[in-house]
Amino acid sequence: MKRRVDTLLAALILAAAAGLAGLPADSAAQSAAVKGAGGDDARAVNLSSTDIAEGKRLADAFCANCHGSKGISSGKGVPHLAGQRPAYLRLETRAYMSGARGSSAMETAVKFLSDDAVVKVSAYYSSLDPATPAVTKTASAKVDPIAAGKAAASGCAGCHGDGGISKTGGVPSLSGEDPKALVDAMKAYKSGGRKHDMMKTLLAAVTEPEMNNIALYYGLQKVGRAKTPSPGDQAAGKAKAADCGGCHGEAGVSGNPATPSLAGQDAEYLVDALKAYKSGTRNDDTMKALAGALDDKTMKNLAAYYANLQPQQPKVKKPLTTDEWAQRCDRCHGVNGNSTDPKVPALAAQRLDYLDRVLRAYQKGERKNTTMAAMSSSLTESEIEGLSAHYAAQKARAVLFVTQPSK
Repeated sequence: MKRRVDTLLAALILAAAAGLAGLPADSAAQSAAVKGAGGDDARAVNLSSTDIAEGKRLADAFCANCHGSKGISSGKGVPHLAGQRPAYLRLETRAYMSGARGSSAMETAVKFLSDDAVVKVSAYYSSLDPATPAVTKTASAKVDPIAAGKAAASGCAGCHGDGGISKTGGVPSLSGEDPKALVDAMKAYKSGGRKHDMMKTLLAAVTEPEMNNIALYYGLQKVGRAKTPSPGDQAAGKAKAADCGGCHGEAGVSGNPATPSLAGQDAEYLVDALKAYKSGTRNDDTMKALAGALDDKTMKNLAAYYANLQPQQPKVKKPLTTDEWAQRCDRCHGVNGNSTDPKVPALAAQRLDYLDRVLRAYQKGERKNTTMAAMSSSLTESEIEGLSAHYAAQKARAVLFVTQPSK
């Protein structure tokens, strides 16, 4: 190649170790000692073997106690550094030094290091063979939350009907409800905020992630009116329903995920719920005040009106699978988490507990990064667990920095 190289990044061919002909897939001889110009961010990939040897001495003194010999961590929540991308390591270390990461332990460990020392330590760790996956791909496979919700809901169909459309008077339909409203209801039964001995018993061993899966499953089911009687004066109920529309929505379709829709709901259940709010066996001050002014006939008319309205499908998106999320992450972090950008961290074979912790930190804003905050903001507990396990199970590959010959 005859064109002159102007910058280091333009002069580098970044490739996974397995991608270069004539080099072994796990070569320990990756070169972090590329010579040439490249700007401040590229300093860690532009060092000599002597510099890297000095980086090893510093790493053994300042880092190995937590991050392990040769950068392979055995501490819970402490990341592997071996084979990590060099400019990224330097940038992150400087973030700790400035206090931007909010870790007193790391701030103490690195506060006396000069920038030159940080560059050498970063180059040393990037020159090492990465960790091998501690999580198998089989173990990392996450159950589809919809399938898990369907399986968990199999015991509900006897009362609530197939697909959550009730055929039994006094038993609510579950389809047509936003998952948040269903989860809130399950929590209320479990805690005793709603008095129902059987529901409390059934939900006693159900975890919040399982509740989320059940609610998601029902939120995606085809909606329909309950197949139960609805005696009462619908016209009178409609006139009285003006007091309910502000919260439960026009025509009984709620616009608030936390407020249940009433359209198509079983009439007997609606009457029972109003009576429970009136008596205080359901704990809600707003509903207690509203229901307290209703007599039995008015309750029956309201229930008949709402039961005969057509429910609408809630705005519930089918969640992405772990593989679909990983495809988005791979756009920056490289195929299977093997970044080829010196400033973007590799995720492959990283400790699962560390990946889990960092994703939650970005989601909560404890770590500041606009892109990562946006990517993580909508992740559920299950999706975070799935992504962490996915990348922890990937084979990590060192990246070679190879100089193009100049003219």
